[in-house]
This record gives sequence, structure tokens and C-alpha cells, in this order.
Amino acid sequence: MAFELLQFSFGFFFFTFTTLFFLFSILILILRFKPWCGCEICQSFLTSSWSLEYDNLCDWYSHLLAKSPTGTIHVHVLRNVITANPKNVEYMLKTRFDNYPKGKPFSAILGDLLGRGIFNVDGDLWKFQRKIASLELGSVSIRSYAFDIVTSEIQSRLIPLLSSFADTDKIPSGHLDLQDVFRRFSFDSICRFCFGIDPGCLELSLPISEVALAFDVASKLSAERAITTSPLIWKIKRFFNLGSEKKLKDAIKVVHELAEGVIRHKRSNKASLHHEDLLSRFMGTINDDVFLRDIVISFLLAGRDSVASALTSFFWLLSKNPETVQKILDESELVMGGGEDAGKLVSFSQLREMHYLQAAVHEAMRLFPPVQFDSKFCENDDVLPDGTFVGRGARVTYHPYAMGRMERIWGEDCHEFKPERWLKDGVFKMEDPFKYPVFQAGSRVCLGKEMALVEMKTVALSLIRRFDIQVATEPGRALKFVPGLTATVRGGLPVINDIATTIDPRNSAYGGQPARSLKMEASGGGDAQFQAARLGGEAEEELLWFPTEMSDFRRRISELCGGLRFKLKEI
Repeated sequence: MAFELLQFSFGFFFFTFTTLFFLFSILILILRFKPWCGCEICQSFLTSSWSLEYDNLCDWYSHLLAKSPTGTIHVHVLRNVITANPKNVEYMLKTRFDNYPKGKPFSAILGDLLGRGIFNVDGDLWKFQRKIASLELGSVSIRSYAFDIVTSEIQSRLIPLLSSFADTDKIPSGHLDLQDVFRRFSFDSICRFCFGIDPGCLELSLPISEVALAFDVASKLSAERAITTSPLIWKIKRFFNLGSEKKLKDAIKVVHELAEGVIRHKRSNKASLHHEDLLSRFMGTINDDVFLRDIVISFLLAGRDSVASALTSFFWLLSKNPETVQKILDESELVMGGGEDAGKLVSFSQLREMHYLQAAVHEAMRLFPPVQFDSKFCENDDVLPDGTFVGRGARVTYHPYAMGRMERIWGEDCHEFKPERWLKDGVFKMEDPFKYPVFQAGSRVCLGKEMALVEMKTVALSLIRRFDIQVATEPGRALKFVPGLTATVRGGLPVINDIATTIDPRNSAYGGQPARSLKMEASGGGDAQFQAARLGGEAEEELLWFPTEMSDFRRRISELCGGLRFKLKEI
């Protein structure tokens, strides 16, 4: 009896001690994050009152950083120092790089998805991956392989899809989400580049891919961990497998199973190791399959979402700035030619000659960087160049989105889309990377920067030369973003069925000269008229024709007016 009483007493004491220790730990964590901070910034963040005036959190931060004399603010409840000061950025990413690693808190946020991948680690593990990745991504062969993938995806899927969109019989809604198209394009391309497999997301039927959806969910829910007031919230949900953490776990399982399945297939099929994809190349150096999975998924994340995000905002800006489109067209005709050459894709050497296109792409990412902010964690107490004290363990965030909107950095016209700011005597001139940290800077500068730029410019130019894409958004409406690792436009980027396309055959009716534009309007009665204006000419001619079907209409126009860019509009 005495022994049983002793056992009960000991058990009760142990349970009580454990419970109190757990509650004490929670209290310490709460004290550390100061959730009751009464300052204006913290109260606005906690109550979300900022959303009454701003569509996006990043716009509110931009406003606060612009008002700050130093370009730096504190969000005490997050223990986060946020800066848009180029000197601070250089200090973090270069001068004191070792004192500002990704840090364990960040690694925990993305650890389930990226594991020990290059974007989620520090120290020797990061140096090792950085070294082998720089060797592979810097080779001419892999850059040529990436370019071949992009051009084949454009020719076989992207252009046919947008061409078919003009036929309302194929897309009854009359709308197409260009953001979704770019995400599908990027996912197909990066899967072929990383794994050597083709998910076929951009086929004409626009199939639903379980892997692509799982990847989207995993990215979104991982990012949401970073904006919770306390990491304890998502960690408790993960422990009990509840809510968003359960969805995240299921999504990550799908992504990991894909990667692991491809790795097993390549290990069992030695011939596949001679392929040019990134995984096959890394398999010759790395034997740990889980480590290999983490590395390749990291590159999959970076290559898919960032390119699609940049292209989405670029075409939104082009729809607001038609004069930029015309300048890109004029430059491309000088470099690539028109007429019979209008249907050809750009080459590496031709891209290097297109300085205005390069400027336009960089200007778009200045205003809408794919990664709007990036955080590091302070290893030891420090003071930033602007005098801001940073305590050990504090999160320090530099904000490229806000930096692109700072008058003190870009001048009074910082909110304007102005590609000319990147040109000097017609030649593209790169800005200080710490003033423009879109691709990061210093030791962690993006290894895939050049390949990403080539992909963006190749896709953009192939569409601009063939299509007049009009975004179906309300005039004056700003972009709204969904919280995520990369910028994703809420509601997508719908384009109306008013697409201009280039027809390859030369125009015999006009002496072989390509026309600048052709506008067609199909009336409710089924008849149509079009007008064509010659390059540099004022004359217009009209032709009336009564097609039985829209597809016949397009075929007939192709026969009559080869070499024309035309706009097809359903009335």
C-alpha cells in the first residue's frame, strides 16, 4: 500500500512538474516576442488595421520604410528589423555575411519542404552545395540544355495554347489566366531541367497536375509559417497534425514521393545517369538520396515560382505601358528582322543585342520583385551602418519590394515604370546589386540569375512578337498579392479574347511587306471586316468575308494576309 502511494505521489509530482515547465516555457516565449507591444506599428500589425488603407502588407511596409529617416523600422512583436537601406543590405550580405546566416528559425520554417537544400542551410553544408551548383550551372552545356527546353516548350505548347485561345470554341469563357499559363510553363520547364521528366501541365487541355498543386500548397503553407506571431502556433499544429499543418504534410509527401521516385528510377537505370538534367549531374557526386532530393527540390522551387512571378508582373506592366511594347517590337525587328523572320525564336546572340528588352525586364522586377523580402538572423549583437541596434537572435529583413519604391534610391519617378533608367547611350547598365537585391547579392547571389533572365526574355519576346495581350483588369486597379514564398497575384492575370497573332506566310496581297497591325471585329451576324495598314504607310484597305466558323475565319485570314499581326476580338 505504501509503495503504491509512493508511486502515485511520484507520478503526480512528475506530471505537475512537466506541466508547469511546459507552461513556463510558453510564458518565456511569449515574453520574448512581446505580443502586447503598444507601439503604432505593432498594434497596426496585430489588429491588421493596415489593411484598411493598403491592399498588401508589402505596400504598408514600403510606406513605413519611406517615412523612416534611416529606411529601417522595427516590428517588435515579430522581433524583426526591416530595412530598405542599401548600406544595411551590403553590410548584411557582404561585409558581415557570417553574422547574418539564414538561421535555425528560418530553417525550421522551410525544413519540412526543403530539408537540407541549399536555400535552407548555412555553413559547410551550404558551401558544399554552392560549389557543386556553381560548377554545374556555370557550364555552357547545361545553359544550352536549359535554353533548348525553354524554346521547345514555347514552340510546342505556349504559342499553340495562346493561338487556340482566340478561338472561343476552345475556351468558352473567353478568358485565360496568364499567371496560370506562366506557372504551368515554368513547372514543365523546371521539371524537365531538374528531373528530366515532363509533367505536361501546358498541354492544350490544361490538365490538373497533382504534383503541381501539391507544390503550390506546400510553398504557400510553408510561407504562412513565417508570418505567424509565434512559431509555437504552427509547431503545436504540426505536433497534433491539425489544420494547415496536416495539409502541408500531405502536400510535401506528394512532392517528396515524386523526387524520390525519379531518383530510384535513375539509380536502377544506369543509362539515365548520362542525361543532361540537373539531377543526373548531381547523382555523380552525391550518394545520399535524401540529401539529393532536398537539393533538387530547392532548385525546383526557385526556378518555377520566381520566373512565373516575374513574367506575370511584366505583362501586367506592359498592358499599362503600350509604348514600351512598341519599343521592344522596334528593337526586335532591328535585331531579328520582320516578315518571314517574325515566327522565329530569338537566339542567345540576338538576346545580347536587345538592351531595351533587358532594361524593361529589370525595371519590371524593380517594381515587382518575385521575392519581395528576404530574412536573415543575427548571430551576435550588432549595429547596422544606419545606427540600428540588432540583438542576438533577432530577425533582420531586407525588402527589395520597398527598395524599388524609395525616392532616396531611385528618384522622384521611382513609382513609374521607366526602362530608360537602365540605359546609358542606348546600352544597358546594371545598377549596384545592393541597391537592387532582386537576385540577392554578395556571397548568396542567385546562381541561376542569367538562365532565369534568358528564360524570361525569350518567353516575353516570343509572345510580344506574336500577340497583343490585353489584361482584363479594372483601370487604376493595383495588384494584390497572396502571401507566399514568391509574389503571386490574387485572382491571377486574366486576359481577354482580344489577341493579336503573327501569321508566318508573307503577304502577297501587299507586295510581300508585313503589316504593322491588323484589327478584326466579328459582328453578331457572323460577318467580319478587317483593316490592314502597311509599315510606314497611311493607306487602309477593307475586305468583307462571311465565315461559317471562327476557325475557318482564322485559316482564311492566314491564306490572305500572311505576315500580318492581327487582333481578334469577339463582339
